[in-house]
Amino acid sequence: MEVDTEAVRDSGHAPGPGAESGLAAGLRVAVGRVTRRLRQAHAVGDLSLSEVSVLARLAGEGPGSPSALAESERVRPQAMATTLAGLTRRGLVRRTPDAADGRRSIVAVTEEGRAVLAQRRSASVRRLEAVLDEFSAQDRAALAAAVPLLERLAERL
Repeated sequence: MEVDTEAVRDSGHAPGPGAESGLAAGLRVAVGRVTRRLRQAHAVGDLSLSEVSVLARLAGEGPGSPSALAESERVRPQAMATTLAGLTRRGLVRRTPDAADGRRSIVAVTEEGRAVLAQRRSASVRRLEAVLDEFSAQDRAALAAAVPLLERLAERL
């Protein structure tokens, strides 16, 4: 991927001493702003970001144990238990006994959970699409090229 050094310089993240820490700080602020703005667009009482993340993981990767979900989401098992309790109460996930070990449970997303996830994604995607329409084709291409890098960054944090 070719980097537009002029755009990098204009963003305050020019190469040079401390550039890595400047880039890290800039990414933290920018990603945090995007996340907050998307979160603010959802109604009060809507799913939390951790609930959405768990639903998305279950929908994408299939059923899993609460401990495996906690590890994947990098949260404590107690925090995952709270998240799963809320999702279960709303009927968005279901628990079944693990066939291999009856003491454990397996959590899976329900059809209602898939529908809620699709609806939420759709609202966020529509909002992003409306804003991206204001960007140039070159800017949209640069953002598209950055998505895999941001995904990789998120996985490694």
